[in-house]
This record gives sequence, structure tokens and C-alpha cells, in this order.
Amino acid sequence: MLVLALAAVGVLGSLFLVWSTIAAERREREQVGRTTEIIGALRDIDRAAINAEAGQRGYFITLDRRYLASYAFGQDLYPRALQRLKERLAETDVLPRQIELLQEIEDRSDAKFAELGRNVALIEEGSIREAQQSILSNEGRLAMERLRASLTEMERLEEGILATARSETAAAEDRVLPLLALSLLMTIGALGLGLSQTVRATHAEARAAQARELEEARDRADLLAHELNHRVKNLFAVILAIVRMSARDAPEAKPVTEAVSARIHALLDAHEATQGKDTAGGNASMRVLVDKVLAPYLSNENPVSVDGPEVVLTVREATPLGLVLHELATNAVKYGAWSQDGGQIRIEWRYHGLGEDRELEIVWREISPEPKAPGDRKGFGSMLMQSSARQLSGSIDRDFEADGVVVDIRFPHPD
Repeated sequence: MLVLALAAVGVLGSLFLVWSTIAAERREREQVGRTTEIIGALRDIDRAAINAEAGQRGYFITLDRRYLASYAFGQDLYPRALQRLKERLAETDVLPRQIELLQEIEDRSDAKFAELGRNVALIEEGSIREAQQSILSNEGRLAMERLRASLTEMERLEEGILATARSETAAAEDRVLPLLALSLLMTIGALGLGLSQTVRATHAEARAAQARELEEARDRADLLAHELNHRVKNLFAVILAIVRMSARDAPEAKPVTEAVSARIHALLDAHEATQGKDTAGGNASMRVLVDKVLAPYLSNENPVSVDGPEVVLTVREATPLGLVLHELATNAVKYGAWSQDGGQIRIEWRYHGLGEDRELEIVWREISPEPKAPGDRKGFGSMLMQSSARQLSGSIDRDFEADGVVVDIRFPHPD
């Protein structure tokens, strides 16, 4: 029951993380559209006022009625832009200050267009001196400055709301991968715990029961182990299906979901290496683990050389090591030796020391015709390697040499 409960927690946690990330991205897309339309309406109001004022001044200076076309354009554009602004602000919850600014924009726009209308009427009546006094007064300038101040503040508030939505999406994306990896590791840990408890129970019954009872106990232990193994595989399949289906309605999230799917496959490879049909006791061969992780990438264009003695890994060692090897292979395809013609990879491992002090050293060496300089950015891959080094109680060091990158992995592996 404890094992199944831990596995269920891992699955539910993974579902929640994927769902929350996609929901945050959907909210950001909606906010981008809303902000774009609001800023467009604000700028149309400003453009309407500028055009109307320019037409009024041109008409005053030249008395040419053709300038009134610009004035009429501004008068026609203003109410449509204001109506669009009201509709967009009414669709969702807005800040109290935005409601105040909407009323200020409407009042100040009405005041500005009323002042322009009076001036045009005076010119048409022939009251040029009165129109000149009105135009040269501070009334029009102050009305325009107040209107622009309200428009600028509204635009700044809307950009702040969009920035908040973007930061929430970025935070959700930053935490989903490490937490998802942790949930999956919990599932693997639950399997290890279940197998450990099953073996202990089997041994206790073997010492106390007769031959027939011992055989029955072993049958039950095998059945439980196979059932747990089958359930974990199903959990991996369900998680992969959910991740892929979640990206159907969000094409922009496809790179994230593909990266998540690839890392889940790496965990599944590590699980298969330790719990497959050719293994026993929850242990894995180092060479089998390397072959499973590199299999999707191998081809005539992607050569690899593997060399080392027979090494048996435990579940605790195979899972983080499988993730690290997957990350290195992915980086080699994208940026390293396998991204260039003639590039090759060499993987070697050997023991150092004896007895309880013995260490296993794994060297991943990439030989590239044109090595690329490393970037300054540290992403999820670097964080994954640091986390894996802690789980192995060892170290993972990367050096960039003249012909490519060399990764040195060391961890305790006593006799």
C-alpha cells in the first residue's frame, strides 16, 4: 500500500505540474492579445487627438477646408477607439486605477475635442481673432498634456500586467522539469522500496517455513515484483501520453514537452536496464545501460567507442547515471561531436582503489573537427548533473579541451 501510494503521489504530482505550466502559458497568450488590443486602442485615441488638432491648426492658418479632412478623421477615429478600449477592459477583471483612468481618458478626450470643435466653429463664423486667442491660450496644450498623461499611465499599467503574466509563466516552466524529475525518481524509489520489502519478507519466510510454503512465498514475491514493474511501466506510458496530448493545443509549448518526453524516456531506459527481463535482483550492467541510452542516436554518422570492465550498478546508481548519459548524448547531437561531420564519442570506465575505498570513473570524451566554445548560460542540464552527482555521492566535472569536451564522472563503488 505504501509503495502504491508513493507511486500515485508521483503520478498526480506530475499531472499537476504539467497542467499548471500549460495553464500559465495559456493565460500569458490571452494576456498578450488583450494588452496588444488595449495599447492599440490607446494609441488610436492619441492619434485621433493629434490628427484633429493638426487639421484645426492647418485650417486656421490657411483657411483651406481641405485641412478639415484630418480633423474629421480624428473625430471619427476617437469614438471607435474609445469603444474598443471599454470593451476590452470590460472582458476581464481590471485594476481599480484602470477604471479611474478610463473615465479620465474619456473626460479629457471629450474636453479636447470640444475645445477643437469650438475653434473650428469660430473660424467658420469668421471670428478669426477669437479663434486665434483660443488656440494660443494654454487650454488646448494643457488638455492635450493631461490626456497623454492618462494614456501613458494606462499603457504602463497594462504592460506591467503582461510582465507579471510572463514572469509567472517563466517561473512555472523553470520549476516543472526538476519537480517532474523528482516525481519520477520518487516512483522509481517506491519500486525499489517495494522490491526491498518483498525480498526481506521472502527471506524471513524462507527461514521459518517448510519447502512447500517457501515455494509459495517465492511465487508471491515474483508476482508482486512483476506487478510493480508492470505498474511503473504503465505510469511512464501515462505520463508520456499526458505530456504529448497537453502540447496539441499549445504549439509554442512543443519544445518544452519534447524535452520533458526525452528525459522521461531516459528514466524509462534506466528502469528497463535495472528491471528488464534480462536482469535480476534490481541490478544493471554498465554496458547495457550505455547501450540503451545511446541506442536512439547511433548511426554511421554518429560513431561511438565503448570500453570498460564488467560493472554491476544498483537502482540508486543506474537512475541518475542514465539521466546524465542521456543529457550528454542530447547535447552531443545538438552542439557537440555528433552535430558535425567526422565527430566521434569515446566512453571508457575503470576502477580506482580496492575494497571499501574503490571508485568507479567514467570518462565521456567528444572529438569534434570544429569544437564550439561553451556558453555562459547554465540550464537544466547543468542542474541535473549537479543533482545526479549528489545522488551518486560523487562528482561530475566538465572540461573543454582543444578537440572537444571531456566529462569525468566519479563515485564510490566498493567491492
